[in-house]
Amino acid sequence: MSLSGLPAQHGLDSRYTIELARVQDLSALNAIEGAAAMLLEGYAPASILNERTSLSEFREAQSAGRLWVARSGEVLVGFALVEMLTPTMPHLEEIDVAPAHGRRGVGTALVRAVCAWAAGCGYSEVTLTTFRSVPWNLPFYARLGFEEVPAEEIHPEVMAVVADEAARGLERRSRVVMKYQIADGHRRSTR
Repeated sequence: MSLSGLPAQHGLDSRYTIELARVQDLSALNAIEGAAAMLLEGYAPASILNERTSLSEFREAQSAGRLWVARSGEVLVGFALVEMLTPTMPHLEEIDVAPAHGRRGVGTALVRAVCAWAAGCGYSEVTLTTFRSVPWNLPFYARLGFEEVPAEEIHPEVMAVVADEAARGLERRSRVVMKYQIADGHRRSTR
C-alpha cells in the first residue's frame, strides 16, 4: 500500500517512496538498523549499538500494518516501527534511515506516515523516547510537532519502555519522552 498523496509524501524527494512494509522487505531491515546505529556512537553504549530487532518482531508489526519502509526505487533505505503499548497507545519504537540517504526528508516522511496512520486510526497521540543529548534527535522530533512530556505526565506504559531501555544500558537521564498530540479534528471516530 503506497502512502502517495498523504502528508508523509509532501516535500519528499521524488526518488523516495514511503509505504507499508512487505514480507519480503523484512530481511533487509537489520542492515539499515545497524548502519543507522553507528551514528549514535559516543551517545549510546556498544551493547545498544549492536542490538537488532528480531525478525519475529518485524514480522508481527508488518502483519499488523505498523511497519513502514522508505524506498529509493526498489532499494530499502529506512523504516519506522510502531509498537502498541496498549490497544489505544501507539509508540514509535524505532526509526532508522541508512546514513547515505540521511538529510533528504526520508526520516521526516516516515514520522509523518506514522502520525497520519495514528490519526486515521483515531488515536489521540503517538509517543516515543529519544536521546536528550544527541544534537539532532530531540530537535528533529520537535520540528515535527512532538513535545517533551513532563515526568509526572508520562503514562505508566511509556515508563515501562524507559525502564526497559535502562535495563539494556541506556541511562535514564539520557532519555526523553515525547508525544505528538493528534488534534481532535484529525481523529476519525472509533465508535
